[in-house]
Amino acid sequence: MMQTPLTVGSMLEHAEKFFAKKEVISQTHDQLHRLTYADVGERTRRLMSALNQLGIEKGDRVGTLAWNHHRHLEIYFAAPGMNAVLHTINIRLSPEHIAYIINHAEDQILFIDEDVLPLIESIQDQLKTVKAFVVMTDKDTLPESSLTPFYSYEKLLEIGDPQQAFVTDMDENDPAGMCYTSATTGKPKGVMYSHRGIVLHTMALGLANTAAVSESDVLMPVVPQFHVNAWGMPFAGTWFGSTLVMPGPHFTAKRLADFIERYRVTVTAGVPTIWIGLLRELEQGSYDTSSLRGVLCGGAAAPKGLIQAFEQKLGVPFAHAYGATETTPLVTYSRLKSYQQNLSEEDKINERAKQGALVPGIEMKVIGSNGEAAWNGEDMGELLLRGPWIASEYYKDDRTEEAFHDGWFHTGDVITVDEEGNIQIVDRTKDLIKSGGEWISSVELENAIMAHDKVAEASVVGMPDAEWQERPIACVVLQEDLNETVSKDELLQFIRPKFAKWSLPDDVLFFDEIPKTSVGKFMKRQLRDHVKDHYKV
Repeated sequence: MMQTPLTVGSMLEHAEKFFAKKEVISQTHDQLHRLTYADVGERTRRLMSALNQLGIEKGDRVGTLAWNHHRHLEIYFAAPGMNAVLHTINIRLSPEHIAYIINHAEDQILFIDEDVLPLIESIQDQLKTVKAFVVMTDKDTLPESSLTPFYSYEKLLEIGDPQQAFVTDMDENDPAGMCYTSATTGKPKGVMYSHRGIVLHTMALGLANTAAVSESDVLMPVVPQFHVNAWGMPFAGTWFGSTLVMPGPHFTAKRLADFIERYRVTVTAGVPTIWIGLLRELEQGSYDTSSLRGVLCGGAAAPKGLIQAFEQKLGVPFAHAYGATETTPLVTYSRLKSYQQNLSEEDKINERAKQGALVPGIEMKVIGSNGEAAWNGEDMGELLLRGPWIASEYYKDDRTEEAFHDGWFHTGDVITVDEEGNIQIVDRTKDLIKSGGEWISSVELENAIMAHDKVAEASVVGMPDAEWQERPIACVVLQEDLNETVSKDELLQFIRPKFAKWSLPDDVLFFDEIPKTSVGKFMKRQLRDHVKDHYKV
């Protein structure tokens, strides 16, 4: 066989040749842009040329602090296309963590959205390796800034060569991208993505048994481009020639609903909190969502009530997927098998609520307290993974051995696997609640509580107990647009039929909001502190 390298730049070259007329629809701070893949290709080549002129070389880190728009997409291909490394930085992290990440990655240049400038200006004195700052703006003049040297993205494109070639003589195992975990404790950990890993992961998104991304699709990645490369959707949409809809900065549920109707979006991807907000907007407004063939949900388990509302009220298929920063991220995808199409609606929802089956190309093991767990939907164990787009280490981090050993990535996620091979996340190993020698899944309790129509969010944490070791406490946020309230007893009565008496929460506390990470996951460590403070009062 020919030893042709799999490279990120070749994906955009394919789009230039075969999908030159297809569009990228991009909302920025100031306006809506409509570009073709031919336009994106030329602008990307100009950017590579300009980066060369700024001294960026093979392996240099190119950092981005930006929302979902066309300029960010162009850097997705320009940095790897010249054999540099795309480094997407989570702008929702603390300034301390952002400074750490930029220094640890040794970023040489930063591309910054205009509204993010104050954040970088506040930490510029801490940045040790950055040699240039580039602002991405629609304005003709540079905004005032203390950053130096300071460039305009569009002015850089003007000096770039539109015929600049993508580097082809590279090793497909060279790093193409990197992303850092949004750590809730300790410093964020860096993960490198190879050209080979990104290309194979992109191919997996096009499989019929996963997201089935194709030229006929209109993709709207709502998950931020700084979060595991927007789950690979920008790469997939470009390579397969889909129309890409980029919702831009500070979007609202109304903007998402408007874009779905206006541009006939077929597939959109985001975390459960996004879909809870969108569902509320769709139910209150009047929108045509008939174009949607799939809402892809990841990052956390979606409540059954949310899935049911999309599927049965709106007629929109709702698909769970599972992954992590270390897995590029796609690992599993929830799709009913052909012989499951005749299941009852309730059974279908139960299947949809699982995180799905392993994507081809990935291997897994599930290790419980007594060895490998049985595939019976009941035995629990930690999920271990390996495959061509699974990381093998953390970048320059002595915590590598904790997660990567014996040839496997130890995810820290506790799961069950049913006889069909579908996994269901039970909990994080650190969030399981052990009470009286029995394990209680906080995730199962959370999903059951969030099925109540008056509940917006629920998170369950374990609290120390002198007799039982730990006991579950439920923390609940009610729907903000309802004048009605719900009592602790009513919620416990609602979930009582689904659980053994000993696994029910000892208490239900009501909060205005539950602390979340920068990517929308519940911060249980911080929530435990809040609960402890409550009981001290």
